[in-house]
Amino acid sequence: MTFDNTTPRVCLLNDSFPPVIDGVANAVFNYASVIQRLYGGVIVATPKAPGVKDEHPFPVVRYPSVNIKKIAHCRTGIPFALSAVKEITAHAPDIIHSHCPFASGIFARVLRRLTGAPVVMTYHTKFDVDIANIFGSTIARAAATKLITENSEACDEVWTVSRGAGENLKSLGYEGDFRVMENGTDFPLGRAPEGDIAAVSAEHALTEDVPVFLFVGRMMWYKGTRIILDGLNKVKARGTRFRMLFVGGGTEFDEIKAYAEKLGLGAECVFTGPVYDRAKLRAYFSRADMFLFPSSYDTNGIVIREAAACSLASVLIRGSCAAEGVEDGVSGVLIDENADSLAEAADALARSPERARALGARAASSLYVSWEDAVKLAYTRYGELLEKHGRLNNA
Repeated sequence: MTFDNTTPRVCLLNDSFPPVIDGVANAVFNYASVIQRLYGGVIVATPKAPGVKDEHPFPVVRYPSVNIKKIAHCRTGIPFALSAVKEITAHAPDIIHSHCPFASGIFARVLRRLTGAPVVMTYHTKFDVDIANIFGSTIARAAATKLITENSEACDEVWTVSRGAGENLKSLGYEGDFRVMENGTDFPLGRAPEGDIAAVSAEHALTEDVPVFLFVGRMMWYKGTRIILDGLNKVKARGTRFRMLFVGGGTEFDEIKAYAEKLGLGAECVFTGPVYDRAKLRAYFSRADMFLFPSSYDTNGIVIREAAACSLASVLIRGSCAAEGVEDGVSGVLIDENADSLAEAADALARSPERARALGARAASSLYVSWEDAVKLAYTRYGELLEKHGRLNNA
């Protein structure tokens, strides 16, 4: 691919990329798609995955990887692969943008040494939670944390997807500054086509007289799924009718589904598994009456913006990163991190669909951010960094 030399050439790095589905892979894919469409000159580097054939409008360089699914449910790259380094440096990137402080962070530093291009890193995830879940050894946890802080401090600039994400990075020992650069959504503003919404209703036998709650994300306990189930169990005990849709997969999917059955919520809860069709996922958001996301783990929550795009408001933990920018009782509902608080909110919303719709309308007007707008801001900052580093004339 020939790059346009009048615009910055951008190399994006991350340890996951489609067909892997997670929030950060989604972000990197949308960064690459928007940059390529509006400016050109983008390349993505990510670890190899068996059987993957990349067919994108931008080049993707896959470098050797190791399967570490037994400890981290993913693959990690080997960031010193000579062939990948040569291929990327041949594209002469002006900006290197890493979205992960592990293998991608190391790879970014190798590329900067060879190209002189400044490195930006976006901190997306509360890695202290992941580290605690993955490593039983105190020494291993300390080593992983040190790798995060060293790779972060080696960057020319650190971005975070929320203020809370930046504070989390600081809590790990990072001593530098950070700039908040929000994620966006690829959903257009507005509800999905009525035919798509009707298809979701038919598939799950949803009726207009019963309110529908929705969760979209990895099926993990730390996402607040236990609070949802315990809270809805209390709502059911009050005699309030509802349906609860859990959309997503994860290593604790079976445990969560079994717990719902144990609580006697089998008739109320639907577990769809992962939904990869973006049009269908948009229909789920458009069909629901309220989005339940009581997660204090997530640093930004792209799903909150996806919900807002479909005029769907969210129930969130007060003070959480996902709740940043949400005004309680105006563009969403903020609760304490417990089942009783969720039950109060969910029961009140189930009994007042007009209020839920009003909250959704205000969420759409105040929270929606498109990926195009988010990436335009990032691209402007790329230019400012190039100017700061005296490389603007090379772009």
